[in-house]
Amino acid sequence: MTELRLTARLNTSALDSRRGVVRLHPEAIAALGIREWDAVSLLGSRSTAAVVGVAPGGTPAGVALLDDVTLSNAGLREDSPVVVAPVTVFGARSVTLTGSRLATRSVSPATLRMALLGKVMTVGDTVSLLPRDLGPGTSTSAATTALTTSVGITWTSELLTVTAVDPAGTVSVQPNSNVCWGDVVSSAAAPAAASPAPGTAAIPLDDLKGAHVQAGKLAEWLKLALDEPELLESLGATAHLGVLVSGPAGVGKATLVRAVGAQRRLIELDGPEIGALAEEDRLSAVASAVAAVSSGGVLLITDIDALLPGTPQPVATLILAELRNAVATKGVVFIATSAVPDNVDARLRAPELCDRELGLSLPDGATRKALLEVLLRDVPARELRLDEIGERTPGFVVADLAALVREAALRAAARASTSGEAPALSQDDLVGALSVIRPLSRSATEEVAVGSVTLEDVGDMVETKQALTEAVLWPLQHPDTFARLGVQPPRGVLLYGPPGCGKTFVVRALASSGRLSVHAVKGAELMDKWVGSSEKAVRELFRRARDSAPSLVFLDEIDALAPRRGQSHDSGVTDRVVAALLTELDGIDPLRDVVVLGATNRPDLIDPALLRPGRLEKLVFVEPPDAAARREILRTSGKSIPLSDDVDLDGLADDLDGYSAADCVALLREAALTAMRRSIDAADVTAEDVAKARENVRPSLDPGQVESLRAFAEGR
Repeated sequence: MTELRLTARLNTSALDSRRGVVRLHPEAIAALGIREWDAVSLLGSRSTAAVVGVAPGGTPAGVALLDDVTLSNAGLREDSPVVVAPVTVFGARSVTLTGSRLATRSVSPATLRMALLGKVMTVGDTVSLLPRDLGPGTSTSAATTALTTSVGITWTSELLTVTAVDPAGTVSVQPNSNVCWGDVVSSAAAPAAASPAPGTAAIPLDDLKGAHVQAGKLAEWLKLALDEPELLESLGATAHLGVLVSGPAGVGKATLVRAVGAQRRLIELDGPEIGALAEEDRLSAVASAVAAVSSGGVLLITDIDALLPGTPQPVATLILAELRNAVATKGVVFIATSAVPDNVDARLRAPELCDRELGLSLPDGATRKALLEVLLRDVPARELRLDEIGERTPGFVVADLAALVREAALRAAARASTSGEAPALSQDDLVGALSVIRPLSRSATEEVAVGSVTLEDVGDMVETKQALTEAVLWPLQHPDTFARLGVQPPRGVLLYGPPGCGKTFVVRALASSGRLSVHAVKGAELMDKWVGSSEKAVRELFRRARDSAPSLVFLDEIDALAPRRGQSHDSGVTDRVVAALLTELDGIDPLRDVVVLGATNRPDLIDPALLRPGRLEKLVFVEPPDAAARREILRTSGKSIPLSDDVDLDGLADDLDGYSAADCVALLREAALTAMRRSIDAADVTAEDVAKARENVRPSLDPGQVESLRAFAEGR
């Protein structure tokens, strides 16, 4: 793992004050192999973590700017050395904190979660109530308003201590994390929980872009159940109504319910918050909410999978009984939301509970443009091309688009602060924000970064690029041509070649060229020892791909996922996974606007049925780079590296026989690190640095494996 030894300095910027952000030079961020707003570990006399932001211009490459709280968490003083390294961050299931008596009595768990949203922390860290408000997926002004109302002006100086996190290690506070006070976890009783969270005011129905059909259905159901129950009763039907609203995280499920029920009495429970209580407190909270709504109205439980998980718990039966009583009460409607409906207790879908379901899907390009227009309606801007941004944000939900707008606003505000001009959002601000915002819809799978690299930027690989353009981009960009000619586009492509020759890189460029939503999974990640789990994971993967079409399903190391059937000794798990894949690729439910792309360096191990027409029918051999290709690779990867005049890339490419594309990139990266070791303030990379790097980065291509793959290609 790459780590850097830097000098810690106090960050005096009021924008970053106590928000858990460490500012690094862009070269240091690149050397760590991370992006802005990723997390890093900070090691001084103790270890902590923070999110990374780009340091202001003029900051030396060897300096890390930390606020006073982060300096204290790492046990550092100004100008002392700090070791910075990438760190794996888990989404927190729960975070427990302690604080002053005023804070613990005044700040509700829902407000506390909003204030800490997006912050990374470990046990023993000190954190402030100041919302991060920087980077993707962080708090909005609603948290500030709620804190001012509940605590008063002193909330900005409140410091809290993290006493426990689940899972152990470094965690990030997520929208569905349970965040509570250490000594008062049982006091999060129903009266506080049974009221809407701060900042959740209903929005106009017209602003529900892409969800008008679902809003109309829900409004009709509420009208019949609450306003005109006699119509149903005259037809021999009951007026009871229970609805499960499902859809990807951040798509606006609770917002839809609040908008439709804006003129009705709405009692709201936060599923993760109530689900983290002791069993008797969970039951008490639900019972109190049911009693509060018994006189008439709507009971809404958000993220109910946290309260009633798929694995039944003893208290779940009693909670379901309370909800059943609520639905049976005349004038009461029960609505639940969940981003993972398959993980909800199956008894919730019983006829006497949630007998109806509404599904919200990911917005398409036109809907994303309409949502951006709503979000930017009152924002001063100049010449925005929102249709372009809509096309470049496949898989984004409204929460992601809000984070995108917030990140763009930060860039515009920083520019206005420097220039003294009136603040105004520009197209460049939105495009720049795209480089750091990651959509929630792909959080369950490994993300293939879709950046500015397109197929035109990929060195050489002419035949590979042409084959992928025809097999992947043409069907998604020109479906009318295929329909006019009466042919079905290919459903899948298999890329095979030696390790490190650019298979994943060309997929990233392909996704960027086509503005595709990419769902990436390594073969072994879908394998599970439990019967049915692996097949379920395959179905869920393709369901997400259909929801976010046009999309690309990238199965890396597909030989581990779909080996030849009948040759494994794993109780038939791999055979059933191959069958599930074949069903998804060529089954009754057709794939529309979804292309499957597999990658492997062992094509001979893949089940032959997967390579037949109608499945992964097009096989593309990714050749090892020759001298000309290595030259293009070095030039492309060296664009961001300040190479001195004595570095001859043409001569270097000719001398790198046996180096893969990954080896060439690693060579320049190691040369840059060598320059940093020579001098932390180094301004360029010299030929001597490159020569020293070659001593550490050796060629990785196996001639025997390359010949075997060429023989396979010739045989096909």
